[in-house]
Amino acid sequence: MTERTVIAIDGPAGSGKSTVARRVAAHLGYRYLDTGAMYRAIALLALRQGVPLSDERALSALAREARIRLDGDRVFLGEDDVTAEIRGREVTRSVSPVATVSGVRRTVVERQRVAWPGEALVVEGRDIGSVVFPDATLKVYLTASPLARARRRARQDGRPVREVLAEILERDARDEGRRDSPLCRAEGALVLDTTGLSIDRVVAMLVRWIRGALAE
Repeated sequence: MTERTVIAIDGPAGSGKSTVARRVAAHLGYRYLDTGAMYRAIALLALRQGVPLSDERALSALAREARIRLDGDRVFLGEDDVTAEIRGREVTRSVSPVATVSGVRRTVVERQRVAWPGEALVVEGRDIGSVVFPDATLKVYLTASPLARARRRARQDGRPVREVLAEILERDARDEGRRDSPLCRAEGALVLDTTGLSIDRVVAMLVRWIRGALAE
């Protein structure tokens, strides 16, 4: 078991990871780490600098050079607050190809493992329990039906469900099929299907699981 308390929450796009992880961390007084924000920041940097998303060597170098800082819910690229910009549609379309690059993932994983040493963490992403923190205190895999996930994203973005569903299915296929750290259920992870559950219910269930794991 890791020397510190780490709660690893993985799952596909739209499964509720970010919202749930943030609320669980606040409930328990833990630090929240949004790993996806780090990949989004690199994708934004690539777009700003005109780096082709097909150029793996350039993207890997960009990841090594990127100065990314997470401060609560704020994300900084150098001194620039990019919290809102990394959630834009252009970055959202670009982040998956960037995140499939092995050199990018190696750099980001190294940074994630040393983030906030000594602090209890709630970490969410797609390879947290399987790669980043394989010895996490508790591993959870959040999922939901593709349609449920598309409806959630469509409400957030104000877009047609059919359009979002197509993007989610494409993202799932890319994440599950990538060579390095594919999206999968980590060994020993508890699976929670959030399709018919409210956020409050999911958070309550996870807090109960975490407290149970800490009591063992």
